[in-house]
This record gives sequence, C-alpha cells and structure tokens, in this order.
Amino acid sequence: MIAEKTLNRTLHVAKSSKKDEFYTQLSDIESELKHYTQHFKNKVVFCNCDDPRQSNFFKYFAYNFENLGLKKLITTCYKNQETDLFFEEKTEKAVFLEYNGDLNGNKIPDAEEIGIKPLFGDGDFRSRESIELLKQSDIVVTNPPFSLFREYVDQLVKYNKKFLIIGNINAITYKEIFKLIKENKVWLGINMGRGISGFIVPIDYELFGTEARIDEDGNRIVATNNCLWLTNLDTFKRHEDIFLTKKYNGNEEEYPKFDNYDAINVNKTQDIPMDYEGVMGVPITFLHKYNPEQFELIKFRKGNDEKDLSINGKCPYFRILIKNKKL
Repeated sequence: MIAEKTLNRTLHVAKSSKKDEFYTQLSDIESELKHYTQHFKNKVVFCNCDDPRQSNFFKYFAYNFENLGLKKLITTCYKNQETDLFFEEKTEKAVFLEYNGDLNGNKIPDAEEIGIKPLFGDGDFRSRESIELLKQSDIVVTNPPFSLFREYVDQLVKYNKKFLIIGNINAITYKEIFKLIKENKVWLGINMGRGISGFIVPIDYELFGTEARIDEDGNRIVATNNCLWLTNLDTFKRHEDIFLTKKYNGNEEEYPKFDNYDAINVNKTQDIPMDYEGVMGVPITFLHKYNPEQFELIKFRKGNDEKDLSINGKCPYFRILIKNKKL
C-alpha cells in the first residue's frame, strides 16, 4: 500500500510538472514590459525559470539590454534529473547564462554563442545555486510554475526582491497572496485575462479550448484567458481612480446586503456606487483596477462568522470587502 501511494504521488508530481510547461509569448512580454522600462536602468535582471535557448524572456531582455540600460541578465532553468515513467532517459543538465550586453544592439543574441554553463544541480528556484544567483539580482521577471506559485512568491518576498511574474488569476485568492496585496506590498500588473493572448505548450500537450491554435512558426498556443501579471514595480494604473457613475441612494434593491457581514454586494466593478460610505463586496477582478489611494481593502471572502459571504443563504463567487476612502 505504501509503495502504491508513493507511486501515485510520483505520477502526480510528474504530471503536474508537465502541466507547468507554459511558455510566454514574446508579444505578451513586450505588451507588459513596455510599462516598466524606467525600473530597469543599472539593474541585474534574473529570469530563474527560463532556458535561454528557448525563453522569450531571455530574448526580450537580451535584445533590449542597451535600451533598458541593464547591468546584467541572468537566466536559469529547471531540468528534471530523474528517470521516471514520463521520461525514458535522463534529461540534459540544467544550465545558466550570464549576459553583460552586446553593444551592437541590433539582433537577439544567440544563447549558445554567449556561453551557456551547466549547473551542478537541477536548477530548481529553491536550490542553493539559484538562491545565490537570486541574491545577486535586483529584479526577477519570469513565468514561474503555477503549482508552486505561493512558495515562489514567498521566496521573492523573503529576499526582498522586485519582481514581475505571471500567475493564474486564482492566485489572488490565496490567503498568502491576498495578504501581500492588502498590505500594499504587491499588486496586479497592466494586462490580465484576455490581455494575455496565450501560452506556447509542448508538442504532446492537448490543444484545448476554442482559441487554441498553431502560429506561423509552428508553436502550439493555448489561450487560457485566466492569467495575470503580479508585481511590486510601480505602475501608472495603480494610481488611477476608478471612475464611479452609479448611485446607491434610490437604487438600494440593486445592492443586497450580506447575511453575515454589514456590507452590500456589488456584482461588477463598474457598478460600485459613488455615494456609499460603508463596506462593499466586489469581485476579485476589482484588484485589476484597485487604487490604494481610493479604496481600502477590508477582508477577503469571509463574513463575521468566518464563513463564506452569503446573500439569502447563497454564496456569490468570492468577494473582496472594500471601503471608499474618499467619502
């Protein structure tokens, strides 16, 4: 029985690792990174989930090295070192690359020509080698494994690093992540949902969804429409007030109160009333437009009884309790 449980656990981990193989498109990187260029001058950028031979994060930063004024670019990647049911042979060694710039700046440098070096270990972001490189860096930019997202962000916070990373939208419902957002230590980036056009997946990955496609370069693309950028780099968006047009007074029936918290329910961010001074429950997508100077985050999901917020005994999808600071 113990052997069977161990096997099942191994299978689950192996399958999960394959499901983490979502590679970011260069177009999506360019679309987001153009809003942060002022943060990168004289900085060491670390892409610690990126094989420089195929990573579009490496391509973006290497090509724009001089324009951004980078000091150094470091990339590392995880490589499974074990033989299991999904890999008949041991995979190649994990590698890292340090790039200090190519002053001609007119082409994407070739990773092999720059000089890729093997790591002693497997390149896991939690390994001693990766942590030592992390300590040398200023800003981390990558698409980390979604299955390890909590642990990944925790490490960045522990080492006090600036970062810009991709995650699943549901990550903001994790208590560890929401706590950081509430404390104004991290926030959402510019693009979210359909603002991220899709991910490149391995050849053996099922192309699910109506928007799945194969691009002109033969890349297999899936559009999940449920991802976001998470960062602690300042952006213009988090200083813009949400323009409020609705009123609570005279429209009370549109804003029912929760059973277990003194707050009204608001189904859409655009329906937040301009004249309500109390607490409101809004969808988690509100955080994409959240300005900490305009609103205060009170609580997530739970009422006074620590049960899910409910209306007439029914629970709407997760709500964030907020209050307008300017009333």
